Amino acid sequence: MNDRDRDDAGRARSARPRDAYGRPLPRGARGEDRVPDDYTAPPEEALAEAQRLLDADRPFHAHEVLEAAWKAAPDPERELWKGLAQLAVGFTHVRRGNAQGAQALLRRAADRIAAYDPAPYGIAAVSLAAHARRMADRIEKDGLAAVTDADLAPSLS
Repeated sequence: MNDRDRDDAGRARSARPRDAYGRPLPRGARGEDRVPDDYTAPPEEALAEAQRLLDADRPFHAHEVLEAAWKAAPDPERELWKGLAQLAVGFTHVRRGNAQGAQALLRRAADRIAAYDPAPYGIAAVSLAAHARRMADRIEKDGLAAVTDADLAPSLS
């Protein structure tokens, strides 16, 4: 028998509580508030919420907001939003101590985001892409200890 959490459509969903960096906690533990699975917001609001979450050192939660924006975005913007979500996942890997995962996601994010110049909604695509590449290179050279808290909360716009 599969005891995995499922939504009404049968898709796997984890109802387990999560810590500040999105790691699952034991059932019944008190975790962080989650971004609802059905979260939707206009792009400007999603950016503001993602920025608030990054500034509060909650990159996993920022990723969830950006992922929702990516899934709702029109086709011409999807890769940008996917890149922004990957940027937040890269930051999550930093916080979880996964240097290889951080490097990989930061580089993927940079490649996607850099393609948008100019970017819609005032997104600072060029500087975000450069920031992600610099971080990935620094992690590769000097390890996760080279990452500062400020590195994990860049201005999205």
